[in-house]
Amino acid sequence: MLTRRTFVAAAALLPLAGVARAKPPVVCALEGAAIGGYDPVAYFTEGVARRGSAEHRLKWRGAVWHFSSAQNREVFERMPRAYAPRYGGYCAYAMARGFAAKGDPDLWRIHNGRLYLVHDRRALNQWLSDISGHVERADGNWLAVLGRK
Repeated sequence: MLTRRTFVAAAALLPLAGVARAKPPVVCALEGAAIGGYDPVAYFTEGVARRGSAEHRLKWRGAVWHFSSAQNREVFERMPRAYAPRYGGYCAYAMARGFAAKGDPDLWRIHNGRLYLVHDRRALNQWLSDISGHVERADGNWLAVLGRK
């Protein structure tokens, strides 16, 4: 029999059910900005991880992206998928292993024209040992890991 106390307790827990099933965002935002405020275009054009500025920002895929120049922002705006890191900036090695971890914008590689971030140096070394194999596994895991499959 449902008592008033049981009903009140169940009603209090109901909002938590949604929290337990909450999906991670498609883009990993660190410090309030996608990829920790780093400029995704600079990885390709300068070959370095360069911090962007809130002065040159735009919103894409639910996250705020920072750029080191207005020109880089415009380049990204024209072709965001070409410059955004794979797996939304989550660690590519973790994604290959079937879970989500924040990517570190200072630990990265470009492979076959795509930017990949990893979460630590150990993950980077593992990633580099079989990039193509890890990409294949991560591609297969990506949507399921984020609960969108």
